[in-house]
Amino acid sequence: MPPLPPIPRLGRRTLLLYGLGIAIILFSLGNIIWSTIHLNRIGSNSWSAANSKAQFISEGSFSNSLRHSAIEAVNIVKFVAYGGMFPENHDNENANAIIDDRIDSNSNSKDARQEESVNHTDESGSIIPFELSVNHLKLITHAPGKPPTPPLPPHASSSVPNEDFLPVVRPNEVTFRWRHRPRVGSPAADAARVKAYRIIARRFVGCDNCGSKGDGDGVLWDSDKVVLIDNEHDNDLPTSIRWPAETALDIGHMIEWRVTLWDMADQTSTSSWTKFAVGPEKEDDWKGEWIVHAIDMATFHFDRKGDACEKWYMRHPLPLFRGLLPYQSLQSFLHDDDPLVSALLVVSGLGSFRATFDGVPLSPSGPVDPPFTDYSQRVSYRGFDVTNFLVGDDNVGSHVVGITVGSGWWDHRPVTGMAKPELLANGPLTVIAQLYLTTASGKVHITMPTKGSTATWQVSRGHIKESDLFTGEMIDLSTLTEMEGWDTSSKWSIAETKLSPSQNHWSLPVSYITNITQRERREKLSVMANALDKSEMTTRTTRKGYLASPIGQLFPSEIPPILPMERIAPDEIHDLGSGRWLLDFGRAFSGMLHFDKGLPQPIIPHNNTYPRAHGFRKEFDNDSFITIVYGESLELTTGDINRVLVAGLGLHDGGPRHKSKPEGFTDYKPCFPDDHDKILTQKDIYVVPKNAEVTELYSKARQSHFTTHAFRFAEICCTSEPPTNVHALMYRTAMQEW
Repeated sequence: MPPLPPIPRLGRRTLLLYGLGIAIILFSLGNIIWSTIHLNRIGSNSWSAANSKAQFISEGSFSNSLRHSAIEAVNIVKFVAYGGMFPENHDNENANAIIDDRIDSNSNSKDARQEESVNHTDESGSIIPFELSVNHLKLITHAPGKPPTPPLPPHASSSVPNEDFLPVVRPNEVTFRWRHRPRVGSPAADAARVKAYRIIARRFVGCDNCGSKGDGDGVLWDSDKVVLIDNEHDNDLPTSIRWPAETALDIGHMIEWRVTLWDMADQTSTSSWTKFAVGPEKEDDWKGEWIVHAIDMATFHFDRKGDACEKWYMRHPLPLFRGLLPYQSLQSFLHDDDPLVSALLVVSGLGSFRATFDGVPLSPSGPVDPPFTDYSQRVSYRGFDVTNFLVGDDNVGSHVVGITVGSGWWDHRPVTGMAKPELLANGPLTVIAQLYLTTASGKVHITMPTKGSTATWQVSRGHIKESDLFTGEMIDLSTLTEMEGWDTSSKWSIAETKLSPSQNHWSLPVSYITNITQRERREKLSVMANALDKSEMTTRTTRKGYLASPIGQLFPSEIPPILPMERIAPDEIHDLGSGRWLLDFGRAFSGMLHFDKGLPQPIIPHNNTYPRAHGFRKEFDNDSFITIVYGESLELTTGDINRVLVAGLGLHDGGPRHKSKPEGFTDYKPCFPDDHDKILTQKDIYVVPKNAEVTELYSKARQSHFTTHAFRFAEICCTSEPPTNVHALMYRTAMQEW
C-alpha cells in the first residue's frame, strides 16, 4: 500500500479566512433560530394579520405586502427546488403567471389613469400624449399615499384645493415636455413617429361663471401645427419646446396648456388641459418680507445671554403665523364687469412649513418643504391655487391664510456628533407670503404681503412643543384642541400689544433681521474647511446686532415636492405587554405613522414604570402622554427596537448592554434630549398637560409633520389596545419610480 501524501500545512491567512467563514455561518444560524423562537413567543400574544388586520386597514390602503410576500415565496421555493435555476417548462410559466397577473393588473390600472388624462373626443390618433410637464415639473392632483383629511374646524371652508402640487415657473424660463405612447391596437406604421405637434396655452379661468373656457378664449400662445415630417422635412420630435420670447408672461397668472400630436396617418390625439403658475422672479417682485416671532428674533441678538441650547428652548413651542384678507379689501379689487378668475398664493417658510386657507390644508407635503438647499444662498417657494376659496356664493366674507412651521434644517436641535449641523445656515423660524388676484381683464393685484408690525399678519406659540427633523416631535393635544380653528376668520382677534411666550397669544410679528453678510458667512465656512487662511479674510467677525444667517434669493421649487407616496398597513401587530404594541410593516422606508381615527386613551404601566425608550421627562411626571418609537431592526437580546445610531449623529450607548460609552458621556453635549436614555431616539410624543381634560383629546392625534423616521418597526406605548386604522405614510420625492 503506497504511503499517503503529506497533508499540506495551511497558512495563517487561510486559517483566518476559514475561521471567519465559520463564524459568519454560526451567527446566521443563531440569528435564524433566535428570530423563530422570539417571534413565536411574542406571536402567542400577537394581534395577527390573519385574524384582525382588517380593523387596522381602511379602504384605499396601498399595502400589498402579504400578497407580494406570497409571490416571492413561490419563486424562492421553485428557485431552491431546481438547484438555483428556474426550469424552462410550463411549471415555471405557471409560477410566473401569478406575477404576470399582478403586473397586468397594475399596468391596466396605470393605462386607465393615462387614458383618463387624455381627451379622446372625436379623435382616434395612434399616438397618445401624456405626463405633460413644464420645466420637468408635473401637476400632481392627488398624492398616491395621501391620508384621509382630518376633521376640519366648524367654520372651515367647504372648498378644497384642486391639486397637491402646482408647478411654478419664472416668467422667462418656461419649457414644455411630454411623453407619448402608441394607442393599443393601432397599426405599428401609424404609431412609428410623430408627424406634427401643436401647443395651445391660455389663461386659466378658475370659476364657471366668470368667463368662457372655449379653446379660443384667452389664448396666450398657439404654436399652430408644427410639421416635422412631410415631403420637405424629416425631423425628430424635439425633446422640449420653449415658450416664445416675444410673448410675455405676467407674474401671478396661471396658465393652462395642452398638446395635440399627429401620427403618420395624419390622425390626431390631444391631451387634457394641465396648468402651471408664473411666480415672482426678482427680489423687487416680492412685496412681502420675512417675518418672525419677536421673542425668537431676540434670541439671536449678540447681547442675549445663554448658550445655544437655552436659546433653542426659548424658541419653543413653535410659532404659528396667520394673515387676514378682509372682505372689504377683497371687494376693492373686484368689480362686476371685471370679476376674479384666479388666485395664486405663494409661500415659503424656514425651516419647513404647511399652509392652510380658511382652515383647509393646501397640500400634504412632507417634512422638508422647502427642499434642502444652502438657505443662505437660495430658498424655494411653493405656489397654491386658492381660487376655489374666493369665488362662489359660499365664500363671501373675510379669509385667513395659516402657516404652521417646523424646525427642519434651519433651526435644528444644536446637537453635534458625526453630523455637523452647526455648519448649516441657522435662524429663527420665519415665513414669507403674498397673494396674487387676477381678474377677467388680466389685471393682477398683489395683496396680503407678509410685513412686520402690521395688523394683516399675526403670530402665536402653537401646539408643537418641540420639533426635530430626525429625533421627532412633541405635540400638545390640549393646545391643539384649544386652538382649533385658529386659521379661520371666526377665530381672528385683535393682536395683543404685549409679547408673551404663551400659546394662543396672538401678537404682531417683526421683520427678520441679520447683521451677518453673505460674504462673511462664505469666508467663515472657507476658513473652517481650510480653503481660506484666516488672515486672508476680507470681513471682520460681527460682534453686535443680530447674528442669524442671511437668507438667500427666493426661487420657485425646481424639483417635485416630498409627498406621501404610499400608505402602508402593518403586516403584524404584537402585544409586548405593559401597554406596549409593536407594529411590523415588513419593509423599511422613511415617513411616520398616521392615525386615521386618532389614538386610544393612555394607561399608566404597573408601578408607574415605563418600558425602555418610552419614559418621559421628570418635570412632566403628572402629564398624560403616548410615545411612538421608530426603528429599522430589533435587538437580538431583548426584541426591543434597535435605536443604535439613530439620526446618524453618532451619540449612542451601543445597546441595552455592553455600553460603549460611559454613563454621563452625553451630559456635556448641548441640547441632548434628557428623556432619550442617552441615545438619540426616533420618537414622537403626544402629550396632554396635567389638569387638562384627557377625554377624547387623544382622538385628535393624527401624525407628526416636520420630522422623518427611517423604520420598519414602530412601538406605541402605553395603551390598553392598539390604535385602529393605523397606517404608515411613506414620504419621498414625488418622482415616478423606474
